[in-house]
Amino acid sequence: MDRGTSFLRVIGHRIIAIATIVTFSMSDSIWAQPEPPSVLQDNVLMRADSVTYDEDFGIITASGHVEISHGENILLADTISYNRRDDIVIATGNVALLSVEDDVVFSNYMELTGDLKSGTIRGIQILFSDGSRAAGVSGRMTGDGRREIRKAVYSPCELCPENHEKEPLWQIKSFRVIHDKSLKRIFYKDAFLEVFGVPVAYVPFFSHPDPSVVRKTGFLTPSIGRNSVFGLTYEQPFFFNIAPNRDATFAPIITSKDGVMLTGEYREVRKHGEYKLNGSITPADRERVDPQGIKETRGHLFGVGEFAVNPRWLVGFDVNRATDATYLGRYGIGRDGYLAGYSFGRGDSHLASQVYLMGSKARNFADLRILSFQSLDSGVDRDTVPYVAPFGRYLFRSEPSVRGDYWSVDADIRVIGRSVGAESRRVSVKGGWRLPFTSTTGEVYDLTLSLRSDLYHVADVAGPVNIGATQNGFTGRLSPETQVKWRYPFGRKFASGAQIVEPIVQFIWGPNGGNSSKIPNEDSVAFEFDDINLFSANRFPGLDRYEGGARLNYGIRTELRGETSGRSEVFFGQSYRAREDDTFEVGTGLDQHFSDFVGRTIITPTNYLNLGHRFRLDRKNFAIRRSSVGATVGPGWLQGSLAYTKLSDGSTIGVPTSLEQINLGINYEPRKHWRLDVSHQHDLTEGGGGLFNLHYYLQN
Repeated sequence: MDRGTSFLRVIGHRIIAIATIVTFSMSDSIWAQPEPPSVLQDNVLMRADSVTYDEDFGIITASGHVEISHGENILLADTISYNRRDDIVIATGNVALLSVEDDVVFSNYMELTGDLKSGTIRGIQILFSDGSRAAGVSGRMTGDGRREIRKAVYSPCELCPENHEKEPLWQIKSFRVIHDKSLKRIFYKDAFLEVFGVPVAYVPFFSHPDPSVVRKTGFLTPSIGRNSVFGLTYEQPFFFNIAPNRDATFAPIITSKDGVMLTGEYREVRKHGEYKLNGSITPADRERVDPQGIKETRGHLFGVGEFAVNPRWLVGFDVNRATDATYLGRYGIGRDGYLAGYSFGRGDSHLASQVYLMGSKARNFADLRILSFQSLDSGVDRDTVPYVAPFGRYLFRSEPSVRGDYWSVDADIRVIGRSVGAESRRVSVKGGWRLPFTSTTGEVYDLTLSLRSDLYHVADVAGPVNIGATQNGFTGRLSPETQVKWRYPFGRKFASGAQIVEPIVQFIWGPNGGNSSKIPNEDSVAFEFDDINLFSANRFPGLDRYEGGARLNYGIRTELRGETSGRSEVFFGQSYRAREDDTFEVGTGLDQHFSDFVGRTIITPTNYLNLGHRFRLDRKNFAIRRSSVGATVGPGWLQGSLAYTKLSDGSTIGVPTSLEQINLGINYEPRKHWRLDVSHQHDLTEGGGGLFNLHYYLQN
């Protein structure tokens, strides 16, 4: 008989049985007897394949897919017997007890009271709501919400799908475990910590919050690592649950080579926004002392916050400061953590702090900021580091017409000051009109007309000829520009996939020159010519430098896609400038009529393999000026990566001009929330060294 075809509802101290079930599950003699008393208590629903009642002993037996629902608990078993005289429920065979906390107790034998809240359990197993597990030889439950497990083991790790008997990544074994639901904590007595089945530590007593607790003051899971700079590292976080909207975490990091680092984080959520602060403090490394011969204290402070003034406007801040230029690089401090990776390396020359106000309405956007900077180059004089007060931008885009064309306005204001050195005030306004168009044959056109005006007032700008001479006063430029871009994607399908071949040609015209020596270059210093900015109207990242003249950019892209998976892409392109001038410096790849060749290759044959190569080749002899090759192998839980980068002399402006290095990495997630990162970076240039990093930690 199918499960669920028999229902027994208990009201008061009587059972009302559905006739169809009783007819087939009970004998005639039993049917003639008075209806049995209540199996449990009020508000109980029970279903089973069959139900029998022995009135002489007062025992009701349900068998076959038995399910009892009572209050907050649900009991499942192959067979359940209820002794009404003793108010005892005995469940055997594939027993499962589900509670309102979403955890499940498994066993093959349970002896419980009629309310399913107290009793003893043989071979107990508990699956908590977060996936963690506990098991023991025997268990006992009390009506006040306590569970006691003898000779128990607890682990947050998932079982191996291929072999459930395999030891988890780590677990705690204890002679006695108590789970107090009222306190929402799990207590251990005489506990051993095991890693891969090997005991590594013993504690006579400790406790931690149970999985139902989202936020509770206490110790968090530690992380252990090793790298070539600090040796062994141990981080022990402690979490303070200050209020529902506020918390703090303190995490000392102990290193075998460099002593102790203290780190902390504070978070708060307000009605209209939120903010976060984190920082660190540590004694300086053993060689670093101040002029008086005393070790300096070193540290950093990062902070970010944003608040809504009203539905249209936001105000926020971003603070980034360190005690000295080398601290962040030495300790590998970035936004993602401490001693985990060297986020501030080559090319990261400063820290920026700012406060800002942003607003938007319909197709309008405004942004106003005040910025200050801290140089991470120990050779830079602090008095020469600039501040920006203010920096503002306004953007407008009109509604597209029926033809698809639209108008735009881009306005910019910026004031840069210094204690020593050049100062500048800039107002820039650019108006434009754009018409994207696709022909009936599939050709894609993009026509853009624009006019840009820049007005500067400068002070103490170095002169181009006389050393020590400065330039002051007003200067500016007016820059009309026309752009026409054409591309024609050809496509074909075949049995195993599809191919696209797309030639791209772009013509841009603007007046020559415009980069007066009187205009200081503040925002266009770091520049690199590559496949990303080949088709940019202005390849400089900022507005202080303008790429004028007539130029022709061209390239070809081809892509292959498999029917179900797999993808590859190849791009190759070049630029031609009608006039040679000093807009771009020698070595950038754009200082002559024909530029260097730029391109990329991406091959992804499967979801587990990605190969990529970006390059810049000399226009004359195809010598490598820039090359970056990378590969990623493996599924999401285990990935290996290899990257090789080479820059030749004179390849960039504002970043190192010569670089050759190799990066190796392994990312391993053996269990949910756990992660192992291993990396090695090696400088292949003469005198270069290497950096090894190993970090094993719990991901929140």
